Amino acid sequence: MTTPRTEPRARPVRKPTHGTAPTAGPDLELATLAKAVGHPARIAILRILQSGECVCGAIVDRLPLAQATVSQHLKVLKDAGLIRGEIDPPRVCYCIDSATVRRLKQLIAAL
Repeated sequence: MTTPRTEPRARPVRKPTHGTAPTAGPDLELATLAKAVGHPARIAILRILQSGECVCGAIVDRLPLAQATVSQHLKVLKDAGLIRGEIDPPRVCYCIDSATVRRLKQLIAAL
């Protein structure tokens, strides 16, 4: 005698009971900026830019990273608004966006 085969029951989707992640506002802004500065190489790049270097090649010369890796880190910082890039063919000159850095400091101080 065989028992009838039953399909496994699907588990219900559970919603978090402790709240959901913010989709806008200062918490999301802080999270975005914190993620951008969340890698030691990006902190080093910000320090280099603060010292006056601005051309990607000069930044690469001061870091033990490949040019492509530095470019990717610059993109993350630029996408977050922490730096700006100005194209001066064939180079791109980067600088810190001081207004965004001030905003990051304000958001951290408000914790």
